[in-house]
Amino acid sequence: MIKMILNGANGKMGQAVMALVATKENTQIVYGADMDKPICDAPKNADVILDFSISNALDGILDFARENKIPLVLATTGYSEAQLDKIKLASQNIPILRSATMSIGANLLMKLARETAEILGEDFDAEILEKHHNMKVDAPSGVAYALAEEIASVRPGSEYIFDRTTQRKPRAKSEIGISSIRGGTIVGEHTVIFAGPHEVIELTHKSESREIFAHGALRAAEFIVGKNAGLYSMADVIQRTINN
Repeated sequence: MIKMILNGANGKMGQAVMALVATKENTQIVYGADMDKPICDAPKNADVILDFSISNALDGILDFARENKIPLVLATTGYSEAQLDKIKLASQNIPILRSATMSIGANLLMKLARETAEILGEDFDAEILEKHHNMKVDAPSGVAYALAEEIASVRPGSEYIFDRTTQRKPRAKSEIGISSIRGGTIVGEHTVIFAGPHEVIELTHKSESREIFAHGALRAAEFIVGKNAGLYSMADVIQRTINN
């Protein structure tokens, strides 16, 4: 039985995680932390902490996890560079898994985008289109950035382009275009377009429910329990699935 501390229990994703855990026999939420129940009061013998809260809560989570040697899954986004440095430093003492998204499918899309970019080469222009609901305040999405980083990892010198309205010039080979759409109740959709000479390849992932993030987060929590100190990602979870 995995004993889990859920930080951000009263949020939409926290509620989705609790509903999913209620159907599981091998996982138990022993403490639901939120604004009125600080994580510092949580049981210190938990097996893992799953965080679906806000980026400003990072310091308290890291302090509690390090002090009690509890593995940590960070499902929150929007961290600053300084906060990412803190996460990296803390991972020297405890295992931490952080990802731009907990969706297994979206993370698989990242892997496929990198592999496709590597195979096709620079003859194919890369563009990323992401769609989300009208309440999402940040753009582009964290997944869109992550997709761009995967492509850039095999295309050195890549440049992210977010707006071409002020440009009057042909598209450079180094460009990775990133476009955002906001409207309605779209949970999330990401498409990577590789446009080459006389042919186009499109890779798309569509999120139809927040439950996919809850499922992925629980798989991440199961993965990180018992791991050595270090910084992990959902790519490691996918790789374990491939290896098994």
